[in-house]
Amino acid sequence: QVQLVESGGGLVQPGGSLRLSCAASGSIVLINAMGWYRQNPGTERELVAIFSRTGSTNYADSVKGRFTISRDNANNKMVHLQMNGLKPEDTAVYYCYAAGVTTDDSVHYRGPYWGQGTQVTVSA
Repeated sequence: QVQLVESGGGLVQPGGSLRLSCAASGSIVLINAMGWYRQNPGTERELVAIFSRTGSTNYADSVKGRFTISRDNANNKMVHLQMNGLKPEDTAVYYCYAAGVTTDDSVHYRGPYWGQGTQVTVSA
């Protein structure tokens, strides 16, 4: 069973910074894609930033130049999202995402898997 646990959300003033982290638990040897989505009530969940299997990254246009996704290469089971220059429109619940998970018994799970979400509020 794959579980994703996020941390690091909170309240910050416009222009401030937050760092989100997501740890994947389970007997995982490979995660093909891992990253972050966000959602506000009544809207669709949208991609924020993601790592692909090849290690390339993709960002939403609205966060390019302000957000940076990174991962813990020691085990490739943790990703971080450094958010700088936060704006009120970045306010949302941020969800960790993973897909294409292979466990140590060579079973492949397509997913997707989602974390429980962490609230980010940008307000003066």
